[in-house]
Amino acid sequence: MFTITAGELDAWIGAFAFPFFRFAALASTAPLLSHASVPRRLRIGLALLLTVLVAPTLPPAAVGSPFSAAGGLLLVQQVMIGITIGLVMQFAFATVTLAGDMIGLQMGLSFASLVDPQHAEQVPLVGGFLSIILMLVFMAMNGHVLMIGALVDSFAAFPLQLQSIAHPDWRHLAEGGAIIFAAGLQIALPVIAALMLVSLALGVLTRTAPQLNLFAVGFPLTLVVGLLMLMLAMPYLMPALEQLLAGALQPLPR
Repeated sequence: MFTITAGELDAWIGAFAFPFFRFAALASTAPLLSHASVPRRLRIGLALLLTVLVAPTLPPAAVGSPFSAAGGLLLVQQVMIGITIGLVMQFAFATVTLAGDMIGLQMGLSFASLVDPQHAEQVPLVGGFLSIILMLVFMAMNGHVLMIGALVDSFAAFPLQLQSIAHPDWRHLAEGGAIIFAAGLQIALPVIAALMLVSLALGVLTRTAPQLNLFAVGFPLTLVVGLLMLMLAMPYLMPALEQLLAGALQPLPR
């Protein structure tokens, strides 16, 4: 007679539950997968599919039962690992959105907004435009496949066992906030520099001709110059966006 003990049943459940929570956490935070238009059933189905494919290749978890105190801590750790990998990829999108917001502010388009398809919320016009472009570049370079592959490889760097993640790992994650501002400024710098020259020229013009209506002349001029510089910078922006995404994928586990 075929019998299954409670310990064997807990071990089988844990062998699939621990990887599933890591995949589900990534699907809820990663770019494209966490999009509001992606149904939750699809995210759960994708996590289940990846779990079925990957779980048999993993070594047994150090904790047998996911219903014990140690198993609960291990589940929380899997969720944190998945969220961290998705958050690292979100840094790239936040960088481009910040660059677009700085450009839009200098152009006078800070009051114009559209719906960002990535976050399903109102964002400034230029920032939302650059965010859509980055999403297309992300899909063109198979970023979603590389991201899922990095999560699969993370089981080698962070196996299914209770272990403390080193302090430098969290410090590097916190330093990603500084990278957002630095890379965003580098992307927006050409357009901002051109608009700064326009503002300087308008300031000199206002001093020489005080009767000139600065708002009537300056706003259309900064808008035209900003759009022209954005159009001229677009061919050079694509390699920068690819490098930005490659840099976001580089620190992920391999």
